[in-house]
This record gives sequence, structure tokens and C-alpha cells, in this order.
Amino acid sequence: MYKQESNDSESVKVVTGNATVSEGSAGLKDHFAGQSASVSAAADATGGINAGNFIDTAVDDELFRFNSDDTPLMSLMLKAKRVVVNSPEVDHYMIDEPKSCVVTTKTVGGNNRTYAILHLSENDGNLLRPHTTLLARNVNGFDVDGRERTPGKDLMLFVTGQDSSTGLPVVRAVNGQKTTPEEEMSTIPEIPAGTTIIILANSLYETQKEVDPDLILPQPTRIFLQKRGMNQVVSDYFESQKKRLPFSHAVIAEQAIANFKVRGNRTLWAGRAGKFKIHVPKMGMQYVFTTEGLRWQFRRELQEPGTWTVDKIIGIAKMFFTGEDVPKSALLLAGKNLLESIQKIDYSRHPEIQVTTKVNSVGWSVTNLHTVFGDIEIKREPTLDRLGWSNSGALIGDNRLVHYVYSEEHAFEDRVEGEEATRNGLLIWDAVALKGTCHLWIDGEGRETASGVTRIQLWDSPEAPAEEDITDGMTLYLTCDCPGISNYAKAGQLWRALGAGSSAEWSRLTGEFV
Repeated sequence: MYKQESNDSESVKVVTGNATVSEGSAGLKDHFAGQSASVSAAADATGGINAGNFIDTAVDDELFRFNSDDTPLMSLMLKAKRVVVNSPEVDHYMIDEPKSCVVTTKTVGGNNRTYAILHLSENDGNLLRPHTTLLARNVNGFDVDGRERTPGKDLMLFVTGQDSSTGLPVVRAVNGQKTTPEEEMSTIPEIPAGTTIIILANSLYETQKEVDPDLILPQPTRIFLQKRGMNQVVSDYFESQKKRLPFSHAVIAEQAIANFKVRGNRTLWAGRAGKFKIHVPKMGMQYVFTTEGLRWQFRRELQEPGTWTVDKIIGIAKMFFTGEDVPKSALLLAGKNLLESIQKIDYSRHPEIQVTTKVNSVGWSVTNLHTVFGDIEIKREPTLDRLGWSNSGALIGDNRLVHYVYSEEHAFEDRVEGEEATRNGLLIWDAVALKGTCHLWIDGEGRETASGVTRIQLWDSPEAPAEEDITDGMTLYLTCDCPGISNYAKAGQLWRALGAGSSAEWSRLTGEFV
């Protein structure tokens, strides 16, 4: 079979012919990619043993079943929610939880103003509609008479409308300062830049029944479903021989399926989305789809923190379980080096963190870390090692995967036309996708962060990063108080740099921060 393509500068010819013996991962020349199971091919693969010297010997059947636990991600996919679709192209919707707060970008209020324009980021400007009530965190309001400050009781605001020129919300104070208790309007005390504004419910006037509606338009991600197949061709002559190893149909099929699953598991992790046409003899042009691996679907990445400590584990649990999307439990699929680093943590000073072994809902024996925020189940994922991600891992939420299926997995058996041989195979057309925003990729390889992804660094110093190291959008999770960033920067908080180098300004992140 060949495909002939041409363009203005060159002609390309792709030929598929006889394959040569290739080495496996241990260096043994035992793989015949593209070859049928025949006596001649088997003789070549076993060192030139010809058909007359094929003999029966004892063999350990367990040898052929050693890798049943080698594809955890595929096992998770098969247990995930299955969605049958009618196209190999799927719009995957991930509806975010609504924002619970916004942050001011300029100082507003003061100077006896009764109204003020609330300066927010461009994306947040249209979020606060008329009649919405707000709470300005850490800005003290006044008592009911409007005369005395009420320490610890925050200032409440009311959105009266949008500024005609900027579209930003215009607010008045609910519990601001008054000259006399009888005054209808109170003045707005100064609200500093960087103040977190909590969004509360709207408050309507006596006869009001109409308010601005909320339009929610989920943003889809296009997912391609990849068609994967496995074939084995066994000649009648080969099947009739007594062989050095028990190459029965069952053993051949088992090993072929194991190889099919392992390669498929790598694709589920690291494949890249694609859609292109190829020419098929007697069939014309047809599409080929390749799916996007789970590794590239994460929106949050945690930069490898060096030496792992209990404080860092607690920090990860806090980030994972206290966001807008809260799962019941977490599963960490880890490379071998990351697993080793976590295993070496000294838990003796933290008896409240229980480290046990259990069988989880999938049926795996896992190491379970119990924290006050939630449980993290840890399992090694050998595929990450093979992909070069031994220092990395994926923290995935419970019941937060979707298995899209265009064609159910099915087996077939055909006689090869014109040959004394039988073809057995499997076909499946599917993809896996993340849902929710809780998932976290732990990156220990030091690669660049993709666009649209928030990279988080665990920071355990009271000093701010050096100016030359600060990049725009740099996000830190503080494992200790950091007065070098701000007097308000406390352990357990997220802070982001706006700008780079010496011009960077630090802003605290709350709620959704991706």
C-alpha cells in the first residue's frame, strides 16, 4: 500500500512494506511490528529456529499477565461517565462557577463623595449589575447613625447603575458616614486599590419585579475522538504447529491487547489534537482525527517545589479542595520520582495527617493521605515515566472525567482474502476530557507553561522574589507570611504579580483565579 502526494517542489512517496525485528524496552529483539504471526516470522524472532524444531516446553503463564496494572488513566476513563456522541468532533463544555468576588484596580471614594465609580478589571466591569449589593472587605463601615466607625464590620455598597462612558458600576454606600442620622445619603469612605469586593444578592425596591437577566454562554472546547485499532493475523500453518512457547490465539491476543492498551494510554496522556486527510486506495480521501491528551487539558499547573514538606502537601490540598469546584476526593497519578519525594516527607510532627493504604473505588491499592481539607489517594502511573514526566503528576478530582464514545469497542474476526490466515482485531473511537476546574498538574520537568494556563509556585520565604525573577502573571501560594510582598500577605494565600521586574505590583487572588 502506498500514498502518492505531490506539490510544486517535490514528490513524496510513502511505502508500507515488510517490517524488521525491533527491540523492546529491555533490548530483546522480540517485536515484529507490521508482521503476521507465521512460522517464518516466529522463527526469525526466536533466533532462526525453524518449523521442525518448534517443541513444547513448560512456561510460566503469569509471564503474560504482568502488566494488567500498567494503564491507570485508561482504567479511569473506562469507569468515568460515558457519553455516546454522533460525531468524532465534540464541543466539550466546562461551565465555571460564577465569580464570588472582584478586586478594585484604583482607589475610589473619600472626599465626601456620595457616589463613586468602582474601577475593576476589563473582564469584571460588566459583572456587577444595578441593584446588586457588595461588601468591601477590610474597609470599615459606620454604625446605623453614620457617625461611628464599626471596626471589623465591612462597608456595604449598592450598585445604582453603569457609568455611561466606561461601563463600570456606579455605587453608593449603604452604611457610610452621615452628618446627621436623618440624612438619606451617606458618603463613601476611601476604598483602596486592591480591595476585594464580595458579590452579594441584589436588593429591589418596593414595587420592583424586573432586574437585568444573567446570560450564561458556556465556552466549548473542541475535542477530537481518535479511532484506534489493533489487528493480529495468524496463519493456519502457524496455528497447527507445536511451538517453543504456547503461542495460542489467546496468548497472542492477550499480548496484542496489552500493547494496544499501553500505547493508547500514552495517547490519552500526551496526544495532540489534529484533523487531516489522507488518500486511501479504492476509498478516496478520508479524515484522520487525533485526540488531545489529558496533560494539555489542565488549566492550573503547580511548579515543582523542590523538597516536599508537610506544609506543601497541606497547601496543595487547600488549593484543590477549597476552590469554586469542590470534589469529594482527589487521585494523584504520579511519576516515580514524584512518588519517591512524597514518600520521604517526615510526617512525625503532624500526627493529624494519616497515611494509610486502602483499596479505592476503582479497585486499586493506593496510599491515602487524610488531611482536614480532604483525602488524596496516590498511585504510580508508569506511563508518566515512559513519557519523561517522572517528576510530575496529575491531581484529578473524583468523578471529574468524561469518556466520549463515537464507536463502542468491538472485536472482529475475518478470514484474510486470498490467504490461509485469520485476522482478529479490536476497534474503538473515543476520547477523554476533564470537567470542572479543580484539577492540578504538578510539573517537575521545568517546561514552559502553555498560554491560558495559570502556573502556581509554592513560596516559603518571608522575602518577595528577586526583581529580576518576577514575571507578569507570576502566581505564588504562600506557605508562610510574606511581608516582603505585602503586610497583608499571610500563609495560605495566593498572590499574583501585575507587571514584571521592579514595576510589578502584587495583588491577592481569591475565588476563581484561572
